[in-house]
Amino acid sequence: MTEFSQNQDRDWIKQRFIIVSVCILFVFALLFLRLVYLQIIKGKEYRLLSEKNAVRLKSIKSPRGLVFDRNKKLLVDNRPSFNLKIVLEDAGEVQETVKKLAELIAMPFQELMDYIAREGKGSVYKPITLKNDISRDQLAIVEAHKFDLPGIHIDIEPTRYYIYKKTAAHLLGYLGQINTKELKTGKYPNVKSGDSIGRYGIEKSFENYLQGKQGGRQVEVDASGRTIKILRTIEPVAGLDLYLTLDLDLQQTAEKSLENKAGAVVAIDPDNGDILALASNPSFDQNDFIGGISSKKWNALMSDPGKPMVNKAIQAEYPPASTYKIITSIAALEENHITMNTTAYCPGFLKYGNRTYRCWNKNGHGELSIINALAQSCDVFYYQAGIKVGVDKLGQYAMGSGLGKKTGILLGNEKKGLVPTSAWKKKLYKESWQGGETLSVAIGQSYNLVTPLQMAVLTAAIGNGGTLYRPRLVKTIKDGHGLVIKKNEPEITGGLPASKETLDIVRNGLLKVVQGERGTAGRIRLKDIEIAGKTGTAQVYSMKTNDKRKAEDLKYSLRDHAWFVCYAPAKNPVIAVAVLVEHGEHGSSTAAPIASALIEQYIQGPFKEKI
Repeated sequence: MTEFSQNQDRDWIKQRFIIVSVCILFVFALLFLRLVYLQIIKGKEYRLLSEKNAVRLKSIKSPRGLVFDRNKKLLVDNRPSFNLKIVLEDAGEVQETVKKLAELIAMPFQELMDYIAREGKGSVYKPITLKNDISRDQLAIVEAHKFDLPGIHIDIEPTRYYIYKKTAAHLLGYLGQINTKELKTGKYPNVKSGDSIGRYGIEKSFENYLQGKQGGRQVEVDASGRTIKILRTIEPVAGLDLYLTLDLDLQQTAEKSLENKAGAVVAIDPDNGDILALASNPSFDQNDFIGGISSKKWNALMSDPGKPMVNKAIQAEYPPASTYKIITSIAALEENHITMNTTAYCPGFLKYGNRTYRCWNKNGHGELSIINALAQSCDVFYYQAGIKVGVDKLGQYAMGSGLGKKTGILLGNEKKGLVPTSAWKKKLYKESWQGGETLSVAIGQSYNLVTPLQMAVLTAAIGNGGTLYRPRLVKTIKDGHGLVIKKNEPEITGGLPASKETLDIVRNGLLKVVQGERGTAGRIRLKDIEIAGKTGTAQVYSMKTNDKRKAEDLKYSLRDHAWFVCYAPAKNPVIAVAVLVEHGEHGSSTAAPIASALIEQYIQGPFKEKI
């Protein structure tokens, strides 16, 4: 081979080497640039994605605060709930996984898919709750098939437990799942989608205290979403505990007394406004709402003619009937239309204009002073007193005594009742007030409307000498270690528009209602306890004069409501009670015995030392 040929071969090899080297350098340059792009430019994004695939943040639900009665008896507790959830990213073929789950736990496939469609619009890593509080059998099935159900897991979380079913349901309330609109308001910083908040009663009113602060756990998971390792935990902070003014034993007695009746019972401490009992019947079981109430149960509650979801103590309004004669008495005495010695004659009726207004005692009461008129509940006496005072002055004294406005109790949807005046009628009906309407107002009929709680607050004020208190439900709020976080002091909202002399006269009349020989509630007299009170029968249906039917012949819905308000002991009261029994007909025979039983239990029980 010539030297020329050898040089040619070397040049060719050199060219090929250069070309190959350039290609190799080019490939490495591409790899380097790709590495720079992945590690530097997109490094943070891919690092986060990688961590999401391997590391998850799981929230730990905080237990709600507990609720105790005034004697530290536990009313509302927490128990473990097994909640079925799915993480879409880990579930593989979601429909196949859910279909298999539905077959195993006997739940409708479409119902489960609807939950996913509704709640799964966010991150695919967010656990979606398929069913809260599954049964022990369902729990066992899911655990036995967990390797066949990727992405499906069960969280053990605290859930509410109401120890005494239906007891104080309207006062304690219940929980319900928070919705998207509520989450966006920012009012619930410690609540996430799928969590529950108070929907009714003190569960709602004291939500900010009862709702704790959620914790969290950083965990490493495998491809199916199963936890491999716990990396870090932040413990949740439990909600604060409420110590109520409620007396559980008294509450249960009040509710038992309303069995097979519709109505309300309110017992209050005249010295401070503490609610000792607040019962409304029919009631409901708050435990039915845990995990979401079924459509069947909800429809049953809504269609019940007794309206169990209405708190009759604060949301139902009734004519006060003869219990309103307390107001008429105060107004007539304060306006100097009558004195303690003023008398009026009752023949059983009063003619006014072209109408005859009758007394409940058709034979008449004869000559009466105000004390005996209160004791015997003489309508004719109060017809005449009402005419002298006039509707507008009656309204002024009623409003001053706490009627026609909310008491301020910390429960939702309290009604304010109605105090009629001539201006009110003119505005609403475009009609002038008629004199005959004043007669009906004076005895608690006509447009008058009150709630049982309003009448309890008024009666307590009569008993304590004239002080109106805001009803108090929660005495103290404590943390889990018993440290007092907040103490609610009694709150005075006003005073009755009555002098001591006027109140003494009214109190004497109320005392004779029970203790007097001809008092309308003499049958509830107790041996060692003097009760002062007032009966009332609120007319629901007006029977014509020539109607020969008896009250018991009327349809139940047309029968009169029965009222009784009272306090005891008469000289130094420690309890005031208002009882309303719907369609109970007579306050003396239906409502008064309920109040008497509560008084006897309370005074002879653990609070005897207060006497």
